[in-house]
Amino acid sequence: MFNVRRQESIIRRYTAESGSNSTLSCGGNLPHLDLEPGEAVLDLGCGRGIETLEAARLVAPDGSVTGLDLTQAMIDKASEMARKAGADNTVFVRGDIESLPFPDNSFDAVISNCVLNHAKNKLAAYREIYRILKPGGRFVISDAVTLKPLPASVRDDPQAWADCFGGAIVRESYLEQIRDAGFPQIKILKEREYIKNGYDFASLTILGYKNA
Repeated sequence: MFNVRRQESIIRRYTAESGSNSTLSCGGNLPHLDLEPGEAVLDLGCGRGIETLEAARLVAPDGSVTGLDLTQAMIDKASEMARKAGADNTVFVRGDIESLPFPDNSFDAVISNCVLNHAKNKLAAYREIYRILKPGGRFVISDAVTLKPLPASVRDDPQAWADCFGGAIVRESYLEQIRDAGFPQIKILKEREYIKNGYDFASLTILGYKNA
């Protein structure tokens, strides 16, 4: 029942955000990916598709970019922006980051901005990223983590999860789950510590490769 309320809170928040111009990310990832024309890219939690469209420009003319989001309103907004931009090498689909609707070995690169903290099972989400990446493929993901465990009152609050807060886990555990998902060597590209609602947080931008 908690998972249902968690997802409902996330969808409610981002449905409201779909009509705004607020910045929802916690890092700019595209410069770290070194995308090349012809590559296939997946943007997890694409939101209004701002980075998706920029990635589509970088991999054109023969590459493609897929944006995935849990919220239909965001998918609709991103699709509208792609049509206006004439970005015909993009597609947007609704889906869950813990169960991606794509075949194995589908993408050369994955990007994501402040989305994986929403996943109830972060190990499952990173295993899915590993599964859909081609051998030698890479990800650059920015996300929020904590420096100390959050209390149960926060972890059990669905709205706190929607606010990029309640689902954050301790930094060391987060990195360990990425390694356990199949990425033994990861690199932290950027790290910034801050206080959120009175708790010690950090924003990480992480690079990882799937073994060739």
